[in-house]
Amino acid sequence: MPRGVGVGGFWALLSCGLAALCALGLLSPAWVVPPAPRGPLAAPPPPLGLLGPCLAPAPRPCAPFALGGLRRFGDIPAGAWQTSTVLCSGGYALLALSALLAVSSVFLSSGPLERRVCSLAGYVQMAAVFTMAAGLLVYPLGLGSASAKDSCENAGVYNAGSCQIGWGYTLAIVGVMLSGFLPFFAKYAPKEHILSTPMPAIL
Repeated sequence: MPRGVGVGGFWALLSCGLAALCALGLLSPAWVVPPAPRGPLAAPPPPLGLLGPCLAPAPRPCAPFALGGLRRFGDIPAGAWQTSTVLCSGGYALLALSALLAVSSVFLSSGPLERRVCSLAGYVQMAAVFTMAAGLLVYPLGLGSASAKDSCENAGVYNAGSCQIGWGYTLAIVGVMLSGFLPFFAKYAPKEHILSTPMPAIL
């Protein structure tokens, strides 16, 4: 009884699910959330996200683009945020590509081509995990910039100060951590893998 069919299908489904999870985290504006304003009429400061837009109180881009309404990559106020944007975006592109390869491997017949596709997807997933993890580790370095301190009092490198870590950043970390298991499943995804022990016969 072939084992790779079930493993390959689960791997493809998990790859797509984690790609969606990471996309939700990366596009969320809630990475670092400033404290609520003290005055009842004061407008709440926008959260410091990486790529996601702010939808309240009015449509506007979030940090690094929210700080001053910046819309160009070169206007990102912190070099660490520029680096994090490149790493996270590039890593996610690799993760999305690996998910596409994983899905395509399910429809391939058992053979050398399927093994190559699964192996390639596994290596791409490994590269995606390391790249996005590096981007997530670099992002808090930008909290030491002057622009970040304008929104978060007493903020510093790896210190959000008066701000709080939002669910978007946490979700991105969880997605990347879970994606670290994908290369392991890629090894057993080809349909040629069979059970080492025969299934017991039902009398």
